[in-house]
Amino acid sequence: MLKTGTPDVFAALLLVPPAALAEVCEDFGPQTPRDISSTAGENPVMFSLAPESKHLNLCNIHFHKQAEHKGPGFSVFAGDSDHGGYRCNETPQLTKAELAPAKGACTNIEPGDTIEVHWVHSSCDVSPGKGLGSCLSESCGNPNLRVETQVFLLVNDSNALDFADFNYSGSETNGFHQAKAIPSGTGAPVQFTGSTTGPSFTEQTCSPLQVSWSVRPQCGKLDINSVHKWCQSNVFEEDHGHGVRQLVKDKRLLSTIK
Repeated sequence: MLKTGTPDVFAALLLVPPAALAEVCEDFGPQTPRDISSTAGENPVMFSLAPESKHLNLCNIHFHKQAEHKGPGFSVFAGDSDHGGYRCNETPQLTKAELAPAKGACTNIEPGDTIEVHWVHSSCDVSPGKGLGSCLSESCGNPNLRVETQVFLLVNDSNALDFADFNYSGSETNGFHQAKAIPSGTGAPVQFTGSTTGPSFTEQTCSPLQVSWSVRPQCGKLDINSVHKWCQSNVFEEDHGHGVRQLVKDKRLLSTIK
């Protein structure tokens, strides 16, 4: 998840004390991303899962280049750089047609890349916009946050999934801002408590925010041309794949998945 565009009033929430000398972060809640195939966790900080996303306001959509999480369908390690993380397992089986070059408005993606998309939802009375700041307000600084998550394999194929089907179109459902749809058919989401993500955080530098996660375990193939079209114009001002936070492995930083 992103920190860009966060209003100054919320800057204090996102400042993380130096922890370079600690083996792992101390006195922080459970962290994310994780291997969703493992339920083990020893972090003592507990908080309730946020309500279902349909009972919250969609406040942000963004994506990371490569998967931050590791799961049954995305377990191929892609390195420990900011755009490392994990790739979809079926990447080596893509056809030449699926890998045909496709240029567009998204500045750093190409066919064959894996992306992890985050639909961020908030209990605050807010409207969708740029960055994590859109999920908070001056009167709602400690919201319930839920992130619906889907990992996609980008292909140059108009018959693949269309990102427009999962975009925000300015509509509300039962009084809540909602995306047109959240992906389905890629397995029951694994739900757990964690934190915000992104490359500025590590096992030594933790995120202070509490987030409920729903991560689908299998990849879906997504037409890269539809993502480029989204990057041309969207209310979230997104035009590239963000960096990843490397997998959190130390059980002391993870919640137990029930």
